[in-house]
Amino acid sequence: MSVVGAVETVREEPGGKVSLALSDSWTMTRREFAHWARQPVQVAVSLVFPVMILLMFGYLIGGGREVEGKYIDYLVPGTLALTMAFGLESTMIAVTRDLNKGVIDRFRSMPMANGAVLVGPSVADTLQSAVGLAVMIGVGYAIGWRAHGAAGECLAAVGLLLLFRFAMLWIGIQLALVAGRPEAVQAVQILVWPVGFLSNAIATPESMPDWLGTVVEWNPMSQTAAAVRELFSGHGAEAGHVWAAVIWPLALLAVFFPLALRRFGALSK
Repeated sequence: MSVVGAVETVREEPGGKVSLALSDSWTMTRREFAHWARQPVQVAVSLVFPVMILLMFGYLIGGGREVEGKYIDYLVPGTLALTMAFGLESTMIAVTRDLNKGVIDRFRSMPMANGAVLVGPSVADTLQSAVGLAVMIGVGYAIGWRAHGAAGECLAAVGLLLLFRFAMLWIGIQLALVAGRPEAVQAVQILVWPVGFLSNAIATPESMPDWLGTVVEWNPMSQTAAAVRELFSGHGAEAGHVWAAVIWPLALLAVFFPLALRRFGALSK
């Protein structure tokens, strides 16, 4: 039996499609890891950029109006949430570049799960984001911030941050598939800035005009930042903030994950 025939046989078995989809997705994830090894400068920049934002707002710009306690305790968790929305263009450009270079056409000719081509980069990006969070937390400790929550609360905070990142990635992938070109992706990435800064990541809604504070409160990033801040504080987190930080990303995934797969499937025809 040929290799392709064997693969097709497995796909027809119960659970075969799911297991092979996971296997194909992991193969594409390892492909992204190989790219990291060949592009260490790009990886380093992605880690340094959020650190620069934290230090800039912590020491150069300052702030903290209407903030109870130390501003650094407010800023660090907010910056962790803020940086989960930045750097999406790397994965978006990688997807469009593969499309334009014909790399994905080769994958389509193989017995591979259709969505694995998109799932792999998203998983790799999320893992890189986890490394970035570790770096940011280390820098936060170096400048005086402390996580006072229990180990479970801190892990839950990190989980919410990565969930938010994963949801943002699929919005980015959908936009990348629509844009179709790396040049257009860079223009789309600009939209992340207003979404990121129209949040409670670096300033409280109470310090803003009423209408702007209302907009900020409805920003999904604000819900993640508020929940993460409370979980790290050790004073207990409001159930409403935690549930909102879970529901918002899941709702975004429910919309943009199938949209991206459908768009990719349409491009495959």
